[in-house]
Amino acid sequence: MPSSPRAKRSVQSPAARAQRAGRAMAKLVKIMATLRSPNGCPWDRKQTHASLRPFLLEETYEALDALDRGDLDALPGELGDVLFQCVFHAQIAAEAGRFDMADALEAIRAKLIRRHPHVFTPSGRPLAPGRQTHRRVASTPSAVLTQWEQIKAAEQGDAGAEKRILSGMPRTLPALLRAYEIGTRVAAVGFDWPDTGGVVDKIEEEVRELREALTENRERAAEELGDLLFSIANLARKLNLEPEAALRAANEKFSVRFAGVEADLQRRGSSVHDATTEEMEAAWQRVKRAKVSRPKRARSSPSATGRSRSAPAPRGRRSR
Repeated sequence: MPSSPRAKRSVQSPAARAQRAGRAMAKLVKIMATLRSPNGCPWDRKQTHASLRPFLLEETYEALDALDRGDLDALPGELGDVLFQCVFHAQIAAEAGRFDMADALEAIRAKLIRRHPHVFTPSGRPLAPGRQTHRRVASTPSAVLTQWEQIKAAEQGDAGAEKRILSGMPRTLPALLRAYEIGTRVAAVGFDWPDTGGVVDKIEEEVRELREALTENRERAAEELGDLLFSIANLARKLNLEPEAALRAANEKFSVRFAGVEADLQRRGSSVHDATTEEMEAAWQRVKRAKVSRPKRARSSPSATGRSRSAPAPRGRRSR
C-alpha cells in the first residue's frame, strides 16, 4: 500500500532515490502509452498538443498554489500532475515519430551538465575536489547566473542564432513575471541599477511621468503605466522577491478584507450596494483595525484537497 504523503521516508542515498524515481517514471510512461492505445481511453486518445496546452498551465498554477500555502502534503500530487502533462506531450510526439520522454529527459540532463561547468566534467561526472577550476568565478549565486547566461548565449551562437540576451523568452509568460525575467537576464551582464535606491528613484520618476500623461491622452498614459509596472517588477527582483507571488498575496489580502467590509456592513443592516463611499471606507478601517487575515487552510486530506479530482471539469475540460 502506498505510504501517506505525511509519512517521512527513511533517508535514502542519491543513487537509491534515482533508481526509485526511474522505476516510477517508467511505470508512468507505460500507463500513458496504454491510455493512448487503441484499447485505451477515448478522451486521452483524442488529445493533441494544442488541446492539452490549458492543462499544463492550470496544473502549474495549482502546484504554485500549494507552494504559496506551504502545503507540502498536497505538493507531491500537484507536481505529479505537472509531470503527467509532460509525459502526455512526449507520448503524442513519440506516436508521431518526433521524440519521446527519454529524449526530453536527456535534453535537460545534457543542458544541466553544460551549464554547470563548475560542478560537472563534460562527460557528466562530478568534478573531484581540487579540480573545480570554475569555482573561483562561479562561487556565488550571482556568478553562477552570469555564467549560465554566457553559456546560453554561446549555445545560441553555435546553433546559428544571433547571440541575444533576451532570445527565447516566452511571450506567453505573465507580463509581470516576464518583466522580472527580463531584468534578471540583463542584470546578469551588468545592465542594472547599483542598488534598490536607484530603482525606487526610477519608480518615483515614472509616477511623475504618469501623472503628467493623465492630462494628455490614453496612449501616453498606457505607456507610462507600463514603464511604472516594469520598474516595480525590477524593484521586486532587487529585493529578491517574486512579483507574481507578492501580487497574489496582495490580491488575497484585499479579497479577505473586502469580504470583511461586506460582513461589517451586513451586521449594520446595510450592504456595499447601498453604502456610501464614506461608509465603505469606515468599514474598511474597522476591518483593518480588527486585523482580519486570510483564514488558514486545512492541510491536505482526501476531503480537503481543493477541487475534487473525480468531479467533471467545466466546459468539457479534464484535469488530472
